[in-house]
Amino acid sequence: MESAGQRSSAPQRRSTLDLIMSQIRRKRTGPERRPLGRFLSWTAERSSEDRGRSSGEGSPGGGVMRRHSALTSDPPEEPQDLGWGRVCVGLQKLGKRSDSKTLSLSHCDVTVTELLELASLLQLLPLLEELDLAWNPLVGGGLGALTSHLRQVGRLKTLRLCSCRLDADDVTALGEALGSVPLLEVLDLSWNGGVGGALQGLLGKLHPTLKELHLASCRLTAHDAALLGEALLSLPRLWLLDVSGNHRLGQDVEGFGALASSLRHAASIGTLRLRSCGLSGPGLDLLGSSLRCLASVRELDLSTNKSLSGQLHRLTVHLSHLTQLEVLDLHLCGLTRSDVGALVQVLPCLPALTELDVSANAEVGGALQPLVSALPLARLRRLPLNNCRLSEASVAAAALALPGLLSVDVSWSKVVGGRLSLLLGALQPGVAQELLLSSCELTAEDLQQLGAASRRGLLTALRVLDVSYNGSVGEGGWAALFSAADGLGSLEDLDLSLRPTGAASCSAWMPALLGALPRLQTLTRLAMQRWTMSAQERRRLEHAVRRRSLLLELQEGEPRPHSGSERSCGQESPEGSAGEE
Repeated sequence: MESAGQRSSAPQRRSTLDLIMSQIRRKRTGPERRPLGRFLSWTAERSSEDRGRSSGEGSPGGGVMRRHSALTSDPPEEPQDLGWGRVCVGLQKLGKRSDSKTLSLSHCDVTVTELLELASLLQLLPLLEELDLAWNPLVGGGLGALTSHLRQVGRLKTLRLCSCRLDADDVTALGEALGSVPLLEVLDLSWNGGVGGALQGLLGKLHPTLKELHLASCRLTAHDAALLGEALLSLPRLWLLDVSGNHRLGQDVEGFGALASSLRHAASIGTLRLRSCGLSGPGLDLLGSSLRCLASVRELDLSTNKSLSGQLHRLTVHLSHLTQLEVLDLHLCGLTRSDVGALVQVLPCLPALTELDVSANAEVGGALQPLVSALPLARLRRLPLNNCRLSEASVAAAALALPGLLSVDVSWSKVVGGRLSLLLGALQPGVAQELLLSSCELTAEDLQQLGAASRRGLLTALRVLDVSYNGSVGEGGWAALFSAADGLGSLEDLDLSLRPTGAASCSAWMPALLGALPRLQTLTRLAMQRWTMSAQERRRLEHAVRRRSLLLELQEGEPRPHSGSERSCGQESPEGSAGEE
């Protein structure tokens, strides 16, 4: 195993996300970046009004305290109050929520210098229980500036440092500081490649109070897996363990075996995430033998492990012991018909199952009927079937599972086009909250059927409607959908976008959309990527939403926020799923 010095000197491979984010930062001008330091700095927080009223500018805070004393009969503020006030003002300017127990500075481009200033304020925040510094890549290499002050916040229960480019020295500094936060329950170090190979300085110092440990995409090694296995023995309250995205874990049978064998002693685990860990047949055998002792597991994520193809039977023989299992994720695992058959055999032994994800497995479509027949449909709430190569018969089988589902996802299934009425007829009024029909080759008649379902009250609870990438829908179909807007009173997210290579005019149904918007009062996002319109139509559309907190997306890469809405609009596609591994 490489030494810490060798790891720090070796160039780290940068992920695609890192490269994209670095390009964005280069393009952002100085004023566009959010300078955290000037918000936390006392001198920057004092406004010209404060300086004008203050009679004692020589003392940082004395003027404010004297002014407060002169205007009211209340006693002067304590230093702790002043310190927290400084943080609150800064957080409000950053658009963050302020709370005496929660400090969130995620996505703020925090630098090491600003980290030092934050560390100096911790003594003024004795009630702090949650500290979130996630997605601040400039923090990497300087975390010690903060950890040396963690003793000031002894009540800390949650520490989030995901995607901060932490290195081995940061992990060591964090490990040395853990003794001063004995109540820590949640530790998130995900998306830090430098954590891999450096866990020996951390795991042995975790407290028995820990309930969640997030180590996703940390480039963990076989030695890390063995160390993690030893640490599990001293974490009796651990509820969630996430080691997803560590591709080498499952490839080393000895290292993964040490972790898997230790799991049988972690009886408190309720959520186990092993997405994209390179699991194969031997790894399933090792994991399965431990599952017998994990009766408390409620969520098991094995998704994006393509080497499981044809091997699932090695695990399903043990799944019957997970009688409390509620969520089983097997999407993008290359499942074969024999795998689905093995799953069908064990499903009757999982009466608590509410979510089964077998999406992005092409052969599931041909074996869907026996799968649906074996599911506990009375409890089932999610059954994503996007990109499963559905057939005409499997669409009918899917309809049997729809009545109780909160989310209906058959995206990327061309066979749905012209047959949507079969699925809509199976819906129960006021149940479905998501209806995802992207790239289904829907027709104008399908959209008319969707409008009719809305008028019948079947979609009153619907919050998300995705009919993107359906350029085959005629003008009359879109108009029919918008005319039934009264039945979509809970809709929050509507996606009508065309494919990246497509473009079409929306002039014919723009009047229907404009007439529907006043009735869609809960709508917070409207995506119309690549639909073309005249300048006048665009102005009318923007005018219709000018007083609403609605994110209007009219051109790819140029979302148009209104009233300060900053809602994320990411969407997963088959290409995106495939790229996870």
